[in-house]
Amino acid sequence: MIEIEVYAKGLRVDSTLMELHSQMDLMPAVRYKVDTHHDLVYFEIENGSDVSLRLLNETFTNVGLIPRIVGQVPEGLAIDGFGTQRLL
Repeated sequence: MIEIEVYAKGLRVDSTLMELHSQMDLMPAVRYKVDTHHDLVYFEIENGSDVSLRLLNETFTNVGLIPRIVGQVPEGLAIDGFGTQRLL
């Protein structure tokens, strides 16, 4: 199982949250929990081959959010050429 936490500023806006839920319905292999007080989404992915970091990123950008991975990118989701920017 792969666990990942994503910060997305603006997640607590109701319309954005509804759009994200609609996008997540398209990925049944992913369980997720939204923490709207902190603009965080916690993901649990059973099989890393079903979901990629790029797919998760596109899910957020499709609803107008900029996702930021909290912590280290799990090895099962790492993609060559897809970098993340470290927040200070």
